[in-house]
Amino acid sequence: MKAVTNCNQSGCLAYSRTEISDVPLLSCSEAMEKLKSFREKVKGKQQFLAMYSSIFGGITTDPAAMVIPMDDHMVHRGHGVFDTTAIIDGYLYELDQHLDRFIRSASTAKINPPYDRGTIRGILIQTVSASKCRNGTLRYWLSAGPGDFDLSPSGCHKSCLYAITIQDLSPINFRGVKVVTSNVPIKPPQFATTKSVNYLPNVLSKMEAEELGAFVGIWLDSDGFVAEGPSMNVAFVTKEKELVMPLCDKILSGCTAKRVLTLAESLVREGKLCGIRMKNVSVEEGKNADEMMLLGSGIMVRSVVQWDEQIIGCGKEGPITQTLLNLVVEDMKSTLPAVGTPVPY
Repeated sequence: MKAVTNCNQSGCLAYSRTEISDVPLLSCSEAMEKLKSFREKVKGKQQFLAMYSSIFGGITTDPAAMVIPMDDHMVHRGHGVFDTTAIIDGYLYELDQHLDRFIRSASTAKINPPYDRGTIRGILIQTVSASKCRNGTLRYWLSAGPGDFDLSPSGCHKSCLYAITIQDLSPINFRGVKVVTSNVPIKPPQFATTKSVNYLPNVLSKMEAEELGAFVGIWLDSDGFVAEGPSMNVAFVTKEKELVMPLCDKILSGCTAKRVLTLAESLVREGKLCGIRMKNVSVEEGKNADEMMLLGSGIMVRSVVQWDEQIIGCGKEGPITQTLLNLVVEDMKSTLPAVGTPVPY
């Protein structure tokens, strides 16, 4: 290994780099050993327990084999969709609701699934069963598939299905969080309403928030109304005790958010809420609300105690938000067929 100096035509130093001379040429078995070694050294908070790939038409429990081809259109062009389902006490929470959205997203992205819905559903359940995971997350993707590195998917051999079971070892934190107004441009409605793998704006919005000491950024739509977070919906409890949520015509319709709206009906009957409404929410209205919350499959229901410099309510986790969180947790443990799909371990 040696340093190499390069000069431009005027004789000035243009740049310097390090030349790596002995790059090994690996066989397939040697490359797999390298992958195994790499995985053994990675000690992240998430454990990957099982993966299905339609490429090899089966399930593997070896994290080193949980890979996808570089020429998959999802990798180099972002041409893929995904969804996520929680695994709670051996049940898949709202699997069918998430699967319906998954199929709709694939249609919008012009990806024809390699199997019918029933077959996909069975594969997802079997992947969780093989993982032995009773509490975790199932994440799954549909891609245009591998073939070449062109812009058009016309050279892709066949669409592909991938699924992976994840166990997160980090402790769950339900403390109230701070959010900021995101300066990263929101996706236009055509893309925001589809759960695709094109998440660069979402990533940059999350990074921007973390750099400012906040949990996430809040997007506003083109008219200046409250839209959503980078991977979650937003809701408010007004001073009149009405639960309001932004309209979903320009943002992703969250499965958890929909379920929260249904569960919140019991609070209306009990007199804890005066009503539930989906409407355009201005920034001023949101910041002056009694409570603000984030809703998503990964965070369930999370209180927001500060937005930019504005303290929300009394600056503590709101009582309605906490009640909704408890309702979601109880709902997740339900074995009702409409909510929980049992996994045959």
